Amino acid sequence: MAREPHQRDRSRDRDDRDNEFVDKLVHINRVAKVVKGGRRFGFAALVIVGDQKGRVGFGHGKAREVPEAIRKATESAKRSLIRVPLREGRTLHHDVHGRHGAGKVFLRAAPPGTGVIAGGPMRAVFETLGMQDVVAKSLGTSNPYNMVRATFDALKHQDSPRSVASRRNIKVSTLQGRRREGADATDASAD
Repeated sequence: MAREPHQRDRSRDRDDRDNEFVDKLVHINRVAKVVKGGRRFGFAALVIVGDQKGRVGFGHGKAREVPEAIRKATESAKRSLIRVPLREGRTLHHDVHGRHGAGKVFLRAAPPGTGVIAGGPMRAVFETLGMQDVVAKSLGTSNPYNMVRATFDALKHQDSPRSVASRRNIKVSTLQGRRREGADATDASAD
């Protein structure tokens, strides 16, 4: 039975949407379930998915085989994408803290050419997000699940000048002007 033309187009659109995403495997954990005959082993995977243009998500999947766990985690990550506003498409607009459980992270905006200075799971988040310049520090736990969740908590609190201006009903140029005046005042007091 031949498929309808519009069904073919829909499956092609889904394939195109899947191809635009980059996924990174962050962590695989072997888990055991104790049953009457002994232990049954399974695998848990943590995957980060992003389009390298400001959208990123993470997912967790468990299965008896590693490839199936990775596939489940990737599907879960695609369902939980968030959009992060980036300054000039390369760094954060402002410094931000994030936390989840015992995981605490601190993210700082960086000048051009700095690169991604971050460790382990945080680096995977920034690379799939498409961020080129950022300085990040993880404080507290080194558990990859909590580090990733803390990083996402910090990224969710990231605000662009456009969103702040619309919330306060003022123009972006007014907001940016105030920021520059404050910087000039601190430079004058340093002299």
